[in-house]
Amino acid sequence: MPSVLSAFASALSARLPLMAAALWWSSGICLGFVAVPLVFQHAGSVALAARITPHLFAAQTWLALGCGAVLLLTRPREPQRQDTALISLTALGMLLALLVQHVAAPRIAARINLPLWHTAGTLLYAGQWLCATVVLWRLARR
Repeated sequence: MPSVLSAFASALSARLPLMAAALWWSSGICLGFVAVPLVFQHAGSVALAARITPHLFAAQTWLALGCGAVLLLTRPREPQRQDTALISLTALGMLLALLVQHVAAPRIAARINLPLWHTAGTLLYAGQWLCATVVLWRLARR
Protein backbone atom coordinates (compact mmCIF):
# COMPACT_ATOMS: atom_id res chain seq x y z
CA MET A 1 0.00 0.00 0.00
CA PRO A 2 2.79 2.52 0.70
CA SER A 3 4.04 2.12 -2.88
CA VAL A 4 0.56 3.02 -4.20
CA LEU A 5 0.50 6.14 -2.03
CA SER A 6 4.00 7.03 -3.10
CA ALA A 7 3.09 6.60 -6.77
CA PHE A 8 -0.03 8.75 -6.27
CA ALA A 9 1.96 11.47 -4.50
CA SER A 10 4.55 11.46 -7.26
CA ALA A 11 1.90 11.66 -10.00
CA LEU A 12 0.07 14.45 -8.15
CA SER A 13 3.19 16.54 -7.67
CA ALA A 14 4.03 16.16 -11.37
CA ARG A 15 0.54 17.33 -12.38
CA LEU A 16 -0.05 19.95 -9.70
CA PRO A 17 1.21 22.90 -11.79
CA LEU A 18 -1.06 21.94 -14.67
CA MET A 19 -4.02 21.50 -12.33
CA ALA A 20 -3.37 24.90 -10.69
CA ALA A 21 -3.14 26.60 -14.08
CA ALA A 22 -6.36 24.89 -15.22
CA LEU A 23 -8.20 26.00 -12.06
CA TRP A 24 -6.98 29.59 -12.43
CA TRP A 25 -7.93 29.72 -16.11
CA SER A 26 -11.34 28.10 -15.68
CA SER A 27 -12.24 30.26 -12.68
CA GLY A 28 -11.73 33.31 -14.89
CA ILE A 29 -14.11 31.93 -17.48
CA CYS A 30 -16.70 30.82 -14.94
CA LEU A 31 -16.73 34.15 -13.16
CA GLY A 32 -16.42 36.53 -16.10
CA PHE A 33 -18.63 34.75 -18.61
CA VAL A 34 -21.10 32.86 -16.41
CA ALA A 35 -21.45 33.95 -12.77
CA VAL A 36 -21.35 37.74 -13.08
CA PRO A 37 -23.70 37.93 -16.08
CA LEU A 38 -26.12 35.60 -14.27
CA VAL A 39 -26.00 37.73 -11.13
CA PHE A 40 -26.81 40.87 -13.11
CA GLN A 41 -29.57 39.03 -14.97
CA HIS A 42 -31.28 37.51 -11.92
CA ALA A 43 -30.44 39.71 -8.92
CA GLY A 44 -33.56 41.80 -9.35
CA SER A 45 -31.72 45.11 -9.52
CA VAL A 46 -28.41 46.45 -10.74
CA ALA A 47 -27.75 47.84 -7.25
CA LEU A 48 -28.09 44.40 -5.66
CA ALA A 49 -25.92 42.78 -8.34
CA ALA A 50 -23.33 45.52 -7.83
CA ARG A 51 -23.21 44.63 -4.12
CA ILE A 52 -22.78 40.89 -4.82
CA THR A 53 -20.21 40.84 -7.62
CA PRO A 54 -17.30 42.40 -5.67
CA HIS A 55 -17.41 39.37 -3.38
CA LEU A 56 -17.18 37.05 -6.38
CA PHE A 57 -14.21 38.98 -7.77
CA ALA A 58 -12.52 38.98 -4.35
CA ALA A 59 -12.87 35.19 -4.16
CA GLN A 60 -11.42 34.87 -7.65
CA THR A 61 -8.50 37.09 -6.66
CA TRP A 62 -7.68 34.79 -3.73
CA LEU A 63 -8.01 31.78 -6.01
CA ALA A 64 -5.69 33.37 -8.59
CA LEU A 65 -3.12 34.18 -5.91
CA GLY A 66 -3.31 30.65 -4.52
CA CYS A 67 -2.97 29.04 -7.94
CA GLY A 68 -0.14 31.43 -8.80
CA ALA A 69 1.67 30.53 -5.59
CA VAL A 70 1.30 26.82 -6.37
CA LEU A 71 2.64 27.46 -9.88
CA LEU A 72 5.63 29.39 -8.59
CA LEU A 73 6.44 26.83 -5.90
CA THR A 74 5.94 23.68 -7.98
CA ARG A 75 6.83 24.81 -11.49
CA PRO A 76 8.63 22.27 -13.59
CA ARG A 77 12.30 23.00 -14.07
CA GLU A 78 12.92 23.78 -17.71
CA PRO A 79 15.57 25.46 -19.79
CA GLN A 80 16.10 28.97 -18.48
CA ARG A 81 14.14 30.87 -21.15
CA GLN A 82 10.90 28.92 -20.76
CA ASP A 83 11.18 28.83 -16.97
CA THR A 84 11.54 32.62 -16.91
CA ALA A 85 8.50 33.02 -19.17
CA LEU A 86 6.32 30.88 -16.90
CA ILE A 87 7.51 32.74 -13.81
CA SER A 88 6.97 36.13 -15.47
CA LEU A 89 3.49 35.31 -16.78
CA THR A 90 2.43 33.85 -13.45
CA ALA A 91 3.72 36.86 -11.52
CA LEU A 92 2.12 39.29 -13.99
CA GLY A 93 -1.23 37.48 -13.72
CA MET A 94 -1.04 37.63 -9.93
CA LEU A 95 -0.21 41.35 -10.08
CA LEU A 96 -3.15 42.00 -12.40
CA ALA A 97 -5.46 40.14 -10.01
CA LEU A 98 -4.26 42.36 -7.15
CA LEU A 99 -4.76 45.50 -9.26
CA VAL A 100 -8.33 44.47 -10.05
CA GLN A 101 -9.04 43.88 -6.38
CA HIS A 102 -7.24 46.80 -4.77
CA VAL A 103 -7.21 49.51 -7.44
CA ALA A 104 -10.14 49.10 -9.84
CA ALA A 105 -12.75 47.42 -7.61
CA PRO A 106 -12.77 50.06 -4.83
CA ARG A 107 -13.21 52.83 -7.39
CA ILE A 108 -15.99 50.94 -9.15
CA ALA A 109 -17.74 50.34 -5.82
CA ALA A 110 -17.40 54.04 -4.93
CA ARG A 111 -18.69 54.93 -8.40
CA ILE A 112 -15.63 57.12 -9.06
CA ASN A 113 -15.46 57.79 -12.80
CA LEU A 114 -17.38 54.55 -13.33
CA PRO A 115 -16.91 54.15 -17.11
CA LEU A 116 -13.13 54.58 -16.83
CA TRP A 117 -12.64 52.25 -13.88
CA HIS A 118 -15.07 49.62 -15.13
CA THR A 119 -13.15 49.53 -18.43
CA ALA A 120 -9.82 49.44 -16.59
CA GLY A 121 -11.05 46.65 -14.32
CA THR A 122 -12.30 44.68 -17.29
CA LEU A 123 -8.97 45.06 -19.10
CA LEU A 124 -7.00 44.09 -15.99
CA TYR A 125 -9.24 41.05 -15.50
CA ALA A 126 -8.87 40.07 -19.16
CA GLY A 127 -5.10 40.48 -18.88
CA GLN A 128 -5.04 38.20 -15.85
CA TRP A 129 -7.07 35.61 -17.72
CA LEU A 130 -4.75 35.84 -20.74
CA CYS A 131 -1.73 35.23 -18.49
CA ALA A 132 -3.47 32.17 -17.03
CA THR A 133 -4.33 31.04 -20.57
CA VAL A 134 -0.73 31.21 -21.78
CA VAL A 135 0.60 29.50 -18.63
CA LEU A 136 -1.97 26.70 -19.00
CA TRP A 137 -1.22 26.37 -22.73
CA ARG A 138 2.52 26.09 -22.13
CA LEU A 139 2.13 23.57 -19.30
CA ALA A 140 -0.39 21.46 -21.26
CA ARG A 141 1.92 21.37 -24.27
CA ARG A 142 4.26 18.92 -22.59
